Amino acid sequence: MNKVLTWLMNPPTTGPKSTLLLRLMAGGVFLWEGILKFVYTNQGIGRFTKLGMPIPAFTANFVACIEIVGGLLLLSGLLTRLIAVPFIIEMIVAILSTKISLYLGTYPLPLPSAPPQVGMWAVLHEIRSDYAQILTVIFLLLNGPGKWSLDALLQNWRLSVPGARSKRIASALGLVAGND
Repeated sequence: MNKVLTWLMNPPTTGPKSTLLLRLMAGGVFLWEGILKFVYTNQGIGRFTKLGMPIPAFTANFVACIEIVGGLLLLSGLLTRLIAVPFIIEMIVAILSTKISLYLGTYPLPLPSAPPQVGMWAVLHEIRSDYAQILTVIFLLLNGPGKWSLDALLQNWRLSVPGARSKRIASALGLVAGND
């Protein structure tokens, strides 16, 4: 467990500066979708009620808060790997809770305004943003936030503290007691 937490908290920050564009895309979408859940009932509590989510008011508000805070974290490149995990889970739940019923023709929400409205082509059309979000977040989980991020700034600061570099190397090699 300690190794997983260490991996999540110490992302690589040597990736290209252009990784910022992916963070801006995913973080921005999560941020404004979270805000929309509070501003428009049909995007938050109403949507979660129609989808049959348990405790829809709590669930919608909880997801909205995760999206707002997590979106800001992605935008800034802070705790990038850590916030990627709940976002991946959220996107899987979103896909499973909406796209299967759309495929089967039992979708509880209003159908798309133009064909295709049900079936495989409707799912492929409607899943496009979920697909882009989950793949982008998986990329950030695996590759880190890039050079232009708060994670990189903090990592550089930690390495500049006297003795921190040797402690970090010793920790990575398992030479420090308590590093299970």
